Amino acid sequence: MLSFFRVNARYQTISLVVFFLLLRLPFFLGGAPLLIPELSWMLVGEQMGRGFMLYRDVWDNVSPFSGLTYWFIDSLFGRAQWVYQLAAMGVSLVQILYFNYVIHSRDVFPERTYLPGALYALFLNISFDMGTLSPMLLANTFLLFAFGSIVKMLVRREVTTQVFELGLYIGIATLFYLPASLFMIWAFLALLFYTGSTFRHHLLGLFGSVFPLLMVVLFFYLNNGMESLNRNLLTSVFQVKQYNLNDFSSLLASLLLPLGFGVMGFMRIFTTLRFVNYQTRIQQVMALWFIAAVFTIPLMQFLAPMQFVIFIPPAAFFATHYFQSFKKNSWADELQFTLMGAMIVLIQYQGLRGVLPGVAMGKLENLRAKPANLPDQIRNRRILVLGQNSGEYINNFTATPYLNWELASYDVQNLDNFDSVIHVYNNFRKDPPEYVIDKVNIMPKLLNRVPALKKQYVQSPWKGIYQRAY
Repeated sequence: MLSFFRVNARYQTISLVVFFLLLRLPFFLGGAPLLIPELSWMLVGEQMGRGFMLYRDVWDNVSPFSGLTYWFIDSLFGRAQWVYQLAAMGVSLVQILYFNYVIHSRDVFPERTYLPGALYALFLNISFDMGTLSPMLLANTFLLFAFGSIVKMLVRREVTTQVFELGLYIGIATLFYLPASLFMIWAFLALLFYTGSTFRHHLLGLFGSVFPLLMVVLFFYLNNGMESLNRNLLTSVFQVKQYNLNDFSSLLASLLLPLGFGVMGFMRIFTTLRFVNYQTRIQQVMALWFIAAVFTIPLMQFLAPMQFVIFIPPAAFFATHYFQSFKKNSWADELQFTLMGAMIVLIQYQGLRGVLPGVAMGKLENLRAKPANLPDQIRNRRILVLGQNSGEYINNFTATPYLNWELASYDVQNLDNFDSVIHVYNNFRKDPPEYVIDKVNIMPKLLNRVPALKKQYVQSPWKGIYQRAY
């Protein structure tokens, strides 16, 4: 397989597409479990499709362009998981082909092969949760476009107005996934250390990065959503995270192979003397990418392999050098590549199908959305869950802006504050739920604080569930 992708031929582009689709075959054969973050993104799209504005009327910390993407999908197809998976495949193919194109066409390595794309395809299948359309995956596409812009400047050995395009790509990536804003520093350091950029070029790149952000801020300002934007998106990124480490072994197992081969490739660079000047600079730029990606980890909302898709470009880049450092048709090289591919496929199948009985690693049980034990009457209803959502919305629809519990706590758990009480009442009045599922015993206090709601909601026959009285 390795020797096949080291052949430099035009048909290899089609081979990369077929290779990736074969790796995603389990998704075609039996689908993938619905994940809690994935369900949350679908609910955001549904609410936006009903005319509610993100952050102001839908309290969630998904970045604005990602929210627009989910709204667009929901408007066309509704809550269809297969569409999200199909869209993720399309985005992944764009990344694979573009990544291979940049390295192949710009002679980033002494040997022209399609191995970078093959490794990128393999690493994108290290865990089944990478098959969903996550904000991180969407943002990674534009970060790759930014990398392509830097490579062009390094190859031509001149800095042009293309720095605006570089900044624009990073600004767009930030609007898909806010922690991607750290790559503004990556671009600044790359231009500073490895190009002949002037102060004017840096200003142009900064303007390109900030321009799309300013347009979004202006939109929310004109629609009375600045406070909501700040609370639900900007400040939420810097809140202290409480990660669930039960799936930490799955995360380590997923990252071990791509990062391991990437590190070995990086170390082998120091023993190779056949690189020209601009190739060495590109390697250093990719090393800076890895460092910038490390700093995004504390800003992640949860820990899962899908969050680490941002590490795949440097891992695939340096792993390419590792495998190309062997002579062609080397049995050791071929054996390592085959074993790595087999392990990646095994991890993916283990997560999706549980091929190893009794082994929980790779299944991401804590991220899976499981149908809640609700009465049959609460189905296809507009509900509000007070507490962590654990599957109540799978067969129901969300009501009120309080989709994200961490953000909802700003109002719902602050009922001694008069402003919070007014906010809660207005939000109930604007989008009233048919049922309120109280998992944290807040509803009694809420009804006492808001007499108007006490007339509308009564305790149902089921404990912890309140029903709207018509």
